[in-house]
Amino acid sequence: MHYARWHRAQNLGVVGADRRRIGDRMHSMTRRSLLGLTAGAALGTVAGCGSGGGSSDAAPSPHRAEPPHKPLRTRPAKPPAGRLLGDGSTCDTGPQPFQPVPERLEPGQTPPQFVIFSWDGAGELDNGLFARFRSLAREHDAKMTFFLSGLYLLPESRKELYHPPNNPVGASAIGYFSDEHIRATLEQLRLAWLEGHEIGTHFNGHFCDGYGSVGNWSPADWYSEIEQAKGFVTSWRTNTGWHDLDPLPFDYDKELIGGRTPCLLGQKQWLPTAAELGFRYDASSPGGNQVWPGKKHGLWDLPLQLIPFPGHRFEVLSMDYNMLANQSHAATSSDPRNYPGWRRQAAASYIAGFQRAYETNRAPLYIGNHFEQWNGGIYMDAVQDVLEHISSLGADDVRMVSFHQFVDWLDAQDPALLARLRTLDVGEQPAEGWKAFTPAV
Repeated sequence: MHYARWHRAQNLGVVGADRRRIGDRMHSMTRRSLLGLTAGAALGTVAGCGSGGGSSDAAPSPHRAEPPHKPLRTRPAKPPAGRLLGDGSTCDTGPQPFQPVPERLEPGQTPPQFVIFSWDGAGELDNGLFARFRSLAREHDAKMTFFLSGLYLLPESRKELYHPPNNPVGASAIGYFSDEHIRATLEQLRLAWLEGHEIGTHFNGHFCDGYGSVGNWSPADWYSEIEQAKGFVTSWRTNTGWHDLDPLPFDYDKELIGGRTPCLLGQKQWLPTAAELGFRYDASSPGGNQVWPGKKHGLWDLPLQLIPFPGHRFEVLSMDYNMLANQSHAATSSDPRNYPGWRRQAAASYIAGFQRAYETNRAPLYIGNHFEQWNGGIYMDAVQDVLEHISSLGADDVRMVSFHQFVDWLDAQDPALLARLRTLDVGEQPAEGWKAFTPAV
């Protein structure tokens, strides 16, 4: 992936504002009174769409919702029941399991601290990173967003089906998966959705350079790209010829409400198409700040954010590639002697961003990573360190949720209150305290 040009422009040499020192001690935690998301009533039984493929992994039972702070119990996955769609690649099994019910903030209530872990180009290779972070999410009661590249479900032998805008037919900057890896990815997607995670989109060919770059695409080009991405997800059975695997247990036309463009390029031209198609958020903006979000073209604009970068006066974007661009100058395989220190620095950066928001304006923290083993996998390990750190706090007012769940919460709030939250700058606490800052409006 070719991120270096624009990532450096966004990060290297950025001078951070004079922030107050972030302390190690977290503020005292509140309990049930500060919950911003609560578990819903048990979900109704869904009736099944299995095709006999079965599963060698484990997933929660899809028949009930769990309390929001209780680790999900697991049991052998069963093919869910429901209505097959199209060629049987997907199946409408009803509401997604394990989704919290958003509640409005009450007068005087402190907002929850939201943390969203998201993954670009989510697919399963031999490194097992998709399964690894699903397991960690279950262990630490987190929900995540997996941005799927549609080509990860299209065999290379059928690449002539992909018509990327301004590029040759079948072209792809990220290549194609082997049959084995397509099968593994299908299994991970199925289990991830059953466990309550979001399946968003990272589109298809990931073109970042030259005339064919997504940065040059028109709204019509983006329409073609997203319709193809959805088609590869909803027609994988036809494109692969496989009938021994269970369908994906969701209606992708209903479930797909947001995405992240390749290299964070082309958002201006993508948003009109996203709005036309009924998307609810976009996570493609580069270089945002840790403040409460607003909307563009009617979609929630959820940018990667500038966060403290320990050892530097400038801040870094909250994504693994930006850590790498600053640490190893975009080299993905460097001197292993640097790896332990870089891993600690990356984790400390994410944690500093979390603490700054948690102790001040409570703005959500967005973390974006790739299923890559760059620099020995240290950025994967750093995200695990952050996930474990946040979980270890035992804070009932911290929410590790998907983007889908976060925008559900945003849409449930009083718009006047959200506008008031947006007046808080990076690292700014309400001068009058939260009780006075969030009165009845």
